[in-house]
Amino acid sequence: MTPSRDAVRVLVTGATGFLGGHTLSALAADPRAEPVAACRDPDRLPEGFAGEVRAGDLRDPGYRRSVVRGIDVVCHAGTWGAFWGHRREERTLFLEPALDLLARARSAGVRRFVLASTVAVGTPSRDGGPVDDLSPLRPTGFWPHADRLIDLDHHMRATAGQGTEMVVLRLGHFVGAGNALGMVPALVPRLRTRMVPWLSGGRSRLALVADTDLGQGMALAALAEGLDPYESFNICGPSFPTMREVLEYVCEETGLPAPRFSVPYGAGFAFGGLMEALHPVLPGSAPFLTRSLVHVARDWYCPSDRAAGKLGYAPAKDWRTAVRETLGARPPAGSRWPDLAQAAR
Repeated sequence: MTPSRDAVRVLVTGATGFLGGHTLSALAADPRAEPVAACRDPDRLPEGFAGEVRAGDLRDPGYRRSVVRGIDVVCHAGTWGAFWGHRREERTLFLEPALDLLARARSAGVRRFVLASTVAVGTPSRDGGPVDDLSPLRPTGFWPHADRLIDLDHHMRATAGQGTEMVVLRLGHFVGAGNALGMVPALVPRLRTRMVPWLSGGRSRLALVADTDLGQGMALAALAEGLDPYESFNICGPSFPTMREVLEYVCEETGLPAPRFSVPYGAGFAFGGLMEALHPVLPGSAPFLTRSLVHVARDWYCPSDRAAGKLGYAPAKDWRTAVRETLGARPPAGSRWPDLAQAAR
């Protein structure tokens, strides 16, 4: 779709990734936007993307300085992240470049900065009630990526109103074709071991969100009018299945065994911590269980009502469809479970 003459120039970092690619596609379909792709490898951009490409590495200070010039809105979907440990990498490969990119954007006159965060920075439901978009940020102490996202969120809140609007999107757990680093890709090969338990009976609700809904949420946050200097929105799917519903569906689709026993969350956290501590002397590229995987399996009932009202967000993709698409791209049976960290390229 051809952008309008007064289109908003939106820079999407991490444009070749799962989130960035769907954000780019959603913006390209909206005549109000002129998307600009920031990535290391333009050959991996979504097929058919014909907009401007600014190739480079966000770890390069010179690139961070130049990539934001002439941009109205930054959608920061480019991140380095791990589902466990990696404290040094989370600081040097994610937090420090993100803080500098934000400073460069402000200096360049960018009017809005949209951060892709996670619902897991908030406080999970303890009484069955909803987790609102501004629930208190609670550092985990064991998941550096979530804790660095909280640091960045605090910084954005503290500097809002200094010329650049700050928008934090608390995204649900990703599902959909091409999602290689997430809950479903991590769980499927572990289910083969028959060692995966139900956590607290599998009663917790999961904040899943599909590929196209993610792109829609990011694009709307970039283009919405009338936002406050600092905003925070839950971006989740149209429903919140329980962990039992999701795992039973995964097992039905794959023929894998469902969990046969249940443990309380406390035991899950303890076992995850033990697996992380023993990882250096155990085989495999990642621990069997991490405390972050237990954390994301807690009760995350995070309705997107605020995003619906202020952004016009309307998630539409059923979680079963998205999970089925995730499973369709899974590795062959018998392969080792995937890494729980991105490659530090």
